[in-house]
Amino acid sequence: MEKLKGVVAVAFLRLFALLPWRAVEGIGAGLGWLLAHVPNRLREVVRVNIGQCFPELDARARKCLVRQSLCDIGKTLTESACAWIWPARKSLARVREVEGLEVLEQALASGKGVVGITSHLGNWEVLNHFYCSQCRPVIFYRPPKLRAVDELLQRQRVQLGNRIAPSTREGILSVLREVRRGGAVGIPADPEPGEGSGIFVPFLGTRALTSKFVPNMLAGGKAVGVFLHAVRLADGSGYRVILEAAPPEMYSRDTEAAVAAMSAVLGKYVRAYPSQYMWTMKRFKKRPPGEREWY
Repeated sequence: MEKLKGVVAVAFLRLFALLPWRAVEGIGAGLGWLLAHVPNRLREVVRVNIGQCFPELDARARKCLVRQSLCDIGKTLTESACAWIWPARKSLARVREVEGLEVLEQALASGKGVVGITSHLGNWEVLNHFYCSQCRPVIFYRPPKLRAVDELLQRQRVQLGNRIAPSTREGILSVLREVRRGGAVGIPADPEPGEGSGIFVPFLGTRALTSKFVPNMLAGGKAVGVFLHAVRLADGSGYRVILEAAPPEMYSRDTEAAVAAMSAVLGKYVRAYPSQYMWTMKRFKKRPPGEREWY
Protein backbone atom coordinates (compact mmCIF):
# COMPACT_ATOMS: atom_id res chain seq x y z
CA MET A 1 0.00 0.00 0.00
CA GLU A 2 2.81 2.41 0.86
CA LYS A 3 4.45 1.72 -2.49
CA LEU A 4 1.17 2.45 -4.29
CA LYS A 5 0.74 5.70 -2.36
CA GLY A 6 4.24 6.71 -3.40
CA VAL A 7 3.60 5.99 -7.07
CA VAL A 8 0.37 8.00 -7.00
CA ALA A 9 2.04 10.90 -5.20
CA VAL A 10 4.90 11.07 -7.71
CA ALA A 11 2.39 10.89 -10.59
CA PHE A 12 0.52 13.90 -9.20
CA LEU A 13 3.78 15.82 -8.82
CA ARG A 14 4.67 15.13 -12.44
CA LEU A 15 1.19 16.22 -13.53
CA PHE A 16 1.48 19.58 -11.79
CA ALA A 17 4.91 20.13 -13.36
CA LEU A 18 3.32 19.94 -16.85
CA LEU A 19 0.96 22.84 -16.19
CA PRO A 20 1.52 26.52 -17.11
CA TRP A 21 2.78 28.63 -14.22
CA ARG A 22 -0.47 30.55 -13.78
CA ALA A 23 -2.36 27.27 -13.55
CA VAL A 24 0.12 26.02 -10.94
CA GLU A 25 -0.51 29.16 -8.89
CA GLY A 26 -4.26 29.03 -9.43
CA ILE A 27 -4.64 25.40 -8.41
CA GLY A 28 -2.49 26.00 -5.34
CA ALA A 29 -4.65 28.94 -4.31
CA GLY A 30 -7.75 26.81 -4.94
CA LEU A 31 -6.46 24.05 -2.68
CA GLY A 32 -5.82 26.65 -0.01
CA TRP A 33 -9.33 28.06 -0.43
CA LEU A 34 -10.78 24.59 0.17
CA LEU A 35 -8.67 24.16 3.29
CA ALA A 36 -9.91 27.51 4.54
CA HIS A 37 -13.59 26.72 4.02
CA VAL A 38 -13.88 23.01 4.78
CA PRO A 39 -13.35 21.93 8.42
CA ASN A 40 -10.00 20.13 8.75
CA ARG A 41 -7.13 19.68 11.19
CA LEU A 42 -4.66 21.79 9.19
CA ARG A 43 -6.94 24.82 9.34
CA GLU A 44 -7.23 24.42 13.08
CA VAL A 45 -3.45 24.27 13.52
CA VAL A 46 -3.07 27.44 11.44
CA ARG A 47 -5.79 29.18 13.44
CA VAL A 48 -4.16 28.27 16.76
CA ASN A 49 -0.66 29.26 15.66
CA ILE A 50 -1.70 32.63 14.24
CA GLY A 51 -3.90 33.39 17.23
CA GLN A 52 -1.02 32.81 19.64
CA CYS A 53 1.71 34.47 17.57
CA PHE A 54 -0.25 37.60 16.63
CA PRO A 55 -2.20 38.46 19.78
CA GLU A 56 -2.34 42.10 18.67
CA LEU A 57 -4.64 41.28 15.73
CA ASP A 58 -8.39 41.47 16.17
CA ALA A 59 -10.62 38.49 15.30
CA ARG A 60 -11.35 39.70 11.77
CA ALA A 61 -7.68 40.30 10.93
CA ARG A 62 -6.71 36.89 12.29
CA LYS A 63 -9.41 35.21 10.20
CA CYS A 64 -8.18 36.97 7.06
CA LEU A 65 -4.59 35.95 7.79
CA VAL A 66 -5.65 32.31 8.30
CA ARG A 67 -7.38 32.30 4.90
CA GLN A 68 -4.47 33.95 3.11
CA SER A 69 -1.98 31.64 4.81
CA LEU A 70 -3.82 28.54 3.63
CA CYS A 71 -3.94 29.89 0.08
CA ASP A 72 -0.19 30.57 0.19
CA ILE A 73 0.48 27.11 1.64
CA GLY A 74 -1.49 25.65 -1.27
CA LYS A 75 0.67 27.62 -3.69
CA THR A 76 3.84 26.46 -1.96
CA LEU A 77 2.70 22.86 -2.41
CA THR A 78 2.02 23.11 -6.14
CA GLU A 79 5.07 25.32 -6.78
CA SER A 80 7.24 22.81 -4.94
CA ALA A 81 5.91 20.03 -7.17
CA CYS A 82 7.39 21.94 -10.09
CA ALA A 83 10.67 22.54 -8.25
CA TRP A 84 10.90 18.80 -7.54
CA ILE A 85 10.29 17.77 -11.16
CA TRP A 86 11.62 20.57 -13.37
CA PRO A 87 15.29 20.92 -14.29
CA ALA A 88 16.84 23.22 -11.68
CA ARG A 89 17.52 25.98 -14.25
CA LYS A 90 13.82 26.23 -15.04
CA SER A 91 13.04 26.83 -11.37
CA LEU A 92 15.87 29.36 -11.13
CA ALA A 93 14.29 31.35 -13.96
CA ARG A 94 11.44 32.11 -11.52
CA VAL A 95 13.86 34.00 -9.25
CA ARG A 96 13.14 37.55 -10.41
CA GLU A 97 14.94 39.55 -7.73
CA VAL A 98 17.96 38.95 -5.48
CA GLU A 99 18.87 41.14 -2.52
CA GLY A 100 22.11 40.80 -0.57
CA LEU A 101 24.01 38.36 -2.77
CA GLU A 102 27.25 40.05 -1.72
CA VAL A 103 26.67 38.70 1.81
CA LEU A 104 26.96 35.12 0.57
CA GLU A 105 29.89 35.96 -1.70
CA GLN A 106 31.81 37.48 1.22
CA ALA A 107 31.02 34.48 3.43
CA LEU A 108 32.25 32.04 0.79
CA ALA A 109 35.43 34.07 0.36
CA SER A 110 36.15 34.08 4.11
CA GLY A 111 37.82 30.68 4.08
CA LYS A 112 35.53 29.49 6.87
CA GLY A 113 32.62 27.11 6.71
CA VAL A 114 29.35 28.74 5.66
CA VAL A 115 26.02 27.92 7.30
CA GLY A 116 23.03 28.91 5.16
CA ILE A 117 20.10 29.42 7.54
CA THR A 118 16.51 29.38 6.38
CA SER A 119 12.98 28.63 7.57
CA HIS A 120 9.69 27.35 6.16
CA LEU A 121 8.83 30.74 4.69
CA GLY A 122 8.05 31.32 1.01
CA ASN A 123 9.39 28.53 -1.18
CA TRP A 124 12.39 26.74 0.31
CA GLU A 125 12.63 24.27 -2.59
CA VAL A 126 13.35 27.07 -5.07
CA LEU A 127 15.69 28.56 -2.48
CA ASN A 128 17.61 25.27 -2.38
CA HIS A 129 18.21 25.51 -6.12
CA PHE A 130 19.33 29.13 -5.81
CA TYR A 131 21.75 28.38 -2.96
CA CYS A 132 23.17 25.38 -4.81
CA SER A 133 23.68 27.51 -7.91
CA GLN A 134 26.02 29.76 -5.88
CA CYS A 135 28.08 27.04 -4.16
CA ARG A 136 28.00 23.29 -3.56
CA PRO A 137 26.47 22.94 -0.10
CA VAL A 138 25.29 19.96 1.84
CA ILE A 139 21.54 20.47 2.29
CA PHE A 140 20.07 19.16 5.55
CA TYR A 141 16.53 17.83 5.19
CA ARG A 142 13.88 15.70 6.85
CA PRO A 143 13.02 12.72 4.58
CA PRO A 144 9.31 12.36 3.66
CA LYS A 145 7.50 9.24 4.81
CA LEU A 146 6.80 7.88 1.31
CA ARG A 147 9.89 6.12 -0.05
CA ALA A 148 9.09 6.91 -3.70
CA VAL A 149 8.85 10.61 -2.93
CA ASP A 150 12.07 10.52 -0.91
CA GLU A 151 13.90 8.83 -3.77
CA LEU A 152 12.59 11.47 -6.17
CA LEU A 153 13.73 14.31 -3.92
CA GLN A 154 17.14 12.75 -3.40
CA ARG A 155 17.64 12.84 -7.18
CA GLN A 156 16.16 16.28 -7.81
CA ARG A 157 17.81 18.10 -4.92
CA VAL A 158 21.32 17.29 -6.13
CA GLN A 159 20.94 18.46 -9.74
CA LEU A 160 23.53 21.22 -9.32
CA GLY A 161 26.32 19.09 -7.90
CA ASN A 162 25.52 19.59 -4.23
CA ARG A 163 24.86 16.87 -1.66
CA ILE A 164 22.05 16.20 0.80
CA ALA A 165 22.05 14.97 4.39
CA PRO A 166 18.96 13.45 6.05
CA SER A 167 18.06 14.42 9.61
CA THR A 168 19.71 11.32 11.08
CA ARG A 169 22.77 10.98 13.28
CA GLU A 170 24.95 10.30 10.24
CA GLY A 171 23.39 13.25 8.41
CA ILE A 172 24.14 15.57 11.32
CA LEU A 173 27.74 14.36 11.45
CA SER A 174 28.17 14.93 7.71
CA VAL A 175 26.94 18.52 8.09
CA LEU A 176 29.36 19.16 10.95
CA ARG A 177 32.27 17.67 8.99
CA GLU A 178 31.45 19.84 5.98
CA VAL A 179 31.47 23.03 8.05
CA ARG A 180 34.69 22.09 9.84
CA ARG A 181 36.50 21.57 6.56
CA GLY A 182 35.37 24.99 5.28
CA GLY A 183 32.47 23.89 3.12
CA ALA A 184 28.91 25.20 2.94
CA VAL A 185 25.70 23.72 4.35
CA GLY A 186 22.03 24.67 4.28
CA ILE A 187 19.78 24.17 7.30
CA PRO A 188 16.12 24.99 8.04
CA ALA A 189 16.35 26.38 11.58
CA ASP A 190 12.68 26.51 12.53
CA PRO A 191 11.50 22.87 12.98
CA GLU A 192 10.87 22.09 16.62
CA PRO A 193 13.82 20.07 18.02
CA GLY A 194 13.90 17.49 20.77
CA GLU A 195 13.84 18.97 24.26
CA GLY A 196 17.53 18.26 24.84
CA SER A 197 18.51 19.92 21.56
CA GLY A 198 16.75 23.25 21.99
CA ILE A 199 16.04 26.22 24.23
CA PHE A 200 12.81 28.17 24.75
CA VAL A 201 13.35 31.67 23.36
CA PRO A 202 11.01 34.46 22.19
CA PHE A 203 9.46 33.98 18.75
CA LEU A 204 6.80 36.44 17.61
CA GLY A 205 4.18 36.72 20.36
CA THR A 206 5.21 33.62 22.29
CA ARG A 207 8.15 31.40 23.27
CA ALA A 208 9.26 28.52 21.09
CA LEU A 209 11.60 25.59 21.60
CA THR A 210 14.36 26.43 19.13
CA SER A 211 17.32 24.37 17.97
CA LYS A 212 20.85 25.04 19.24
CA PHE A 213 22.39 23.30 16.22
CA VAL A 214 23.14 26.36 14.07
CA PRO A 215 24.34 28.69 16.86
CA ASN A 216 26.63 25.96 18.18
CA MET A 217 28.29 25.72 14.76
CA LEU A 218 28.83 29.50 14.67
CA ALA A 219 29.95 29.94 18.31
CA GLY A 220 33.21 31.85 18.59
CA GLY A 221 33.30 32.58 14.88
CA LYS A 222 34.09 29.00 13.84
CA ALA A 223 31.85 29.46 10.77
CA VAL A 224 29.93 32.23 9.00
CA GLY A 225 26.13 32.38 9.07
CA VAL A 226 23.95 33.68 6.23
CA PHE A 227 20.15 33.86 6.30
CA LEU A 228 18.41 33.03 3.01
CA HIS A 229 14.73 33.15 2.04
CA ALA A 230 12.83 33.00 -1.25
CA VAL A 231 9.55 34.88 -0.86
CA ARG A 232 6.70 34.97 -3.36
CA LEU A 233 6.28 38.19 -5.34
CA ALA A 234 2.91 39.92 -5.10
CA ASP A 235 2.26 39.61 -8.85
CA GLY A 236 2.70 35.82 -8.74
CA SER A 237 5.47 35.82 -11.35
CA GLY A 238 8.12 34.23 -9.15
CA TYR A 239 10.31 34.96 -6.16
CA ARG A 240 12.56 37.44 -4.47
CA VAL A 241 15.59 35.88 -2.77
CA ILE A 242 16.77 37.80 0.28
CA LEU A 243 20.15 37.18 1.94
CA GLU A 244 21.30 38.65 5.25
CA ALA A 245 24.37 38.19 7.42
CA ALA A 246 23.85 36.56 10.79
CA PRO A 247 23.99 39.22 13.54
CA PRO A 248 27.04 39.38 15.84
CA GLU A 249 25.02 37.95 18.75
CA MET A 250 24.72 34.63 16.93
CA TYR A 251 28.47 34.08 17.30
CA SER A 252 28.28 34.35 21.08
CA ARG A 253 29.35 31.42 23.24
CA ASP A 254 26.29 32.21 25.34
CA THR A 255 24.04 29.63 23.70
CA GLU A 256 20.76 31.10 24.88
CA ALA A 257 21.67 34.58 23.61
CA ALA A 258 22.77 33.15 20.26
CA VAL A 259 19.60 31.08 19.82
CA ALA A 260 17.45 34.09 20.77
CA ALA A 261 19.28 36.21 18.17
CA MET A 262 18.61 33.61 15.49
CA SER A 263 14.95 33.40 16.47
CA ALA A 264 14.64 37.19 16.29
CA VAL A 265 15.86 37.23 12.67
CA LEU A 266 13.52 34.40 11.67
CA GLY A 267 10.64 36.16 13.41
CA LYS A 268 11.42 39.39 11.55
CA TYR A 269 10.94 37.65 8.21
CA VAL A 270 7.73 35.96 9.30
CA ARG A 271 6.33 39.32 10.40
CA ALA A 272 7.28 40.84 7.05
CA TYR A 273 5.58 38.01 5.07
CA PRO A 274 3.15 36.45 7.59
CA SER A 275 0.91 34.61 5.13
CA GLN A 276 3.88 32.87 3.48
CA TYR A 277 4.96 30.98 6.60
CA MET A 278 4.03 27.29 6.90
CA TRP A 279 1.65 27.70 9.82
CA THR A 280 0.39 24.14 9.30
CA MET A 281 3.48 22.93 11.22
CA LYS A 282 2.88 22.12 14.87
CA ARG A 283 5.80 24.41 15.57
CA PHE A 284 4.78 24.98 19.20
CA LYS A 285 3.91 21.45 20.26
CA LYS A 286 6.26 21.54 23.26
CA ARG A 287 5.53 24.30 25.76
CA PRO A 288 7.51 25.78 28.66
CA PRO A 289 6.92 24.12 32.05
CA GLY A 290 3.52 24.98 33.45
CA GLU A 291 2.06 26.20 30.17
CA ARG A 292 -0.85 24.32 28.61
CA GLU A 293 -0.49 22.53 25.27
CA TRP A 294 -1.85 24.26 22.18
CA TYR A 295 -2.89 21.31 20.01
